[in-house]
Amino acid sequence: MTPVTNRLPPTRRFKLTLAYDGTAYAGWQVQPNHPSVQQTIEHVLEGIVGHSVKVHGSGRTDRSVHARGQVAHVDLTCRMSAEAIGRALNSRLPQDIRILKVSLARSDFHARRSAVGKEYRYVVWNDTLVLPDKRLYATHVYRPLDVAAMRTAAAYFVGRHDFASFTANPQREVESTVRTIFSFTITRRGKEITFRVSGEGFLYKQVRSMVGFLLRVGEGAEPPEAVKELLDACAPRKARVPSAAPQGLFLWRVWYR
Repeated sequence: MTPVTNRLPPTRRFKLTLAYDGTAYAGWQVQPNHPSVQQTIEHVLEGIVGHSVKVHGSGRTDRSVHARGQVAHVDLTCRMSAEAIGRALNSRLPQDIRILKVSLARSDFHARRSAVGKEYRYVVWNDTLVLPDKRLYATHVYRPLDVAAMRTAAAYFVGRHDFASFTANPQREVESTVRTIFSFTITRRGKEITFRVSGEGFLYKQVRSMVGFLLRVGEGAEPPEAVKELLDACAPRKARVPSAAPQGLFLWRVWYR
């Protein structure tokens, strides 16, 4: 009589596309004693598949930063389909995290290293007061902003530059502060101003630093040409370049070949 063997299901890599409201979290990455998006997803997934998991994101987002198109990958040993995993996650995750799509990925796919571009959007509410439903998803700037001046300044960011003056110290070694920006546009609809920037990748707090400086330009505290001056200087960021508040920032999408 042939003995019955309990064969383990295959281990497969899955790609997750997700959105989240970052208000209640200390950011994407797992942090001791603080809730994070990554930790929340890992905890729920472990309850679904019955083994420990490690979710790898396309990049980190800070406390109170949101995402419409974050991408992650995870290796799971289970027989569930991609669609079933997505349904199970959404039925158990808190409502401020939603899995938009789950798909099977190649074994060599990596959410961060395989990415070829990202788009961030930053929203500003430009009025004397901010509406209650906007306060967690837009930064309030009460002074009038010169959008034309900010557009002129934003154009200097496009291209390949050393962004040392527009990044904060991540408390870890960074191989290079040179990055390529594909496009940087600014649109205004009523009291809402949206900064839309895409590039091959971004340094720690780079988007918030760029927007923070553009807001200074919009308020008349700096000329648009100051962006070129700071890029050419390639010097560490100083108080002249503030970080815009986190709640206006959204990781909008990530591109892959």
